[in-house]
Amino acid sequence: MKADSIDFILPWVDNADPLWQTERQNYKDEDDGFMNSNDCRYRDWGILRYWFRCVECNAPWVRKIHFVTCGHHPEWLNLNHPKLNFVKHKDYIPEEYLPTFSSHPIELNLHRINGLAEHFVYFNDDIFLLAPVKPSDFFKKGLPRDCGIRVFPVVYDIGLINMNDINIINKEFNFAKQFKQNYWKWMNYRYGIHIIRNLLLMHYEYFTGSKVLHVANSFKKSTFEEVWQKYGDVLDKTCQHRFRSPLDVNQWLMKYWQVVKGDFYPQSLKIGKHYFIDNIVQLKRELNNKHTKLVCFSEHEGMSDITLLKQEVIRLFQEAYPEKSSFEL
Repeated sequence: MKADSIDFILPWVDNADPLWQTERQNYKDEDDGFMNSNDCRYRDWGILRYWFRCVECNAPWVRKIHFVTCGHHPEWLNLNHPKLNFVKHKDYIPEEYLPTFSSHPIELNLHRINGLAEHFVYFNDDIFLLAPVKPSDFFKKGLPRDCGIRVFPVVYDIGLINMNDINIINKEFNFAKQFKQNYWKWMNYRYGIHIIRNLLLMHYEYFTGSKVLHVANSFKKSTFEEVWQKYGDVLDKTCQHRFRSPLDVNQWLMKYWQVVKGDFYPQSLKIGKHYFIDNIVQLKRELNNKHTKLVCFSEHEGMSDITLLKQEVIRLFQEAYPEKSSFEL
């Protein structure tokens, strides 16, 4: 896989933007409160610049970074950087879906981004590259790297959306047949002890879900195009929702589609880790050691002392990555 053929996509929102706040308030009557009301869905931790520093240090080979927002951007961002494509929602999301305050229309329409490569990696702004990565960490033999590890879905919040994804997969594919055709992708040594999951679930002929690592996801643009062609009505209904709904599907549908179809190359779970951002001990350890390639530092509900915590998080990132990147003015 050539290094200059892989793009990164990063969506971002500035929840402090008064225009964004006003627009969101104007559509509040459409928000049923499903996974939308908590500030952790939109909070900016002030560490975006370090995401770019990590990429420049650890993935200098990336062809293009598509930075996706509703239209705002940090003042320090160098919009003229040759590897940066500043993408506004209106540039690629059909007008009838805008404005949106849900990640699902933003994700499900990614294939429409002008100039997007066939092979791309989708990040969130809480997922950082903390060690050098190669193109083969994301794609191998032209296939997205992923884990064919079976799981049972957990039915709460995102699990409801997950079930919608799974139902479509079972409608489209004969999972038992696909499993047999791609047996060594499911029973792969890279999964280690997790192979036991596949053995225990062997007698379930239907797809029940596969393990989703809380890190960046590798996709083929053609997968999105194929799913839209076959299930455009379902995706359209999701995109019509300005806020998250339990009736939605999400990017996991595309991920599952690739895995069940056998359109993936087995990936080790050691590629990344996940912590909550208020776990300062682990945050400091990962930033100092810089051994783990992908680390997600996500927020959770019920966190307190956000202001002090945010200051400490920024301080730790600044100590680990003090040098400005070429993406900064």
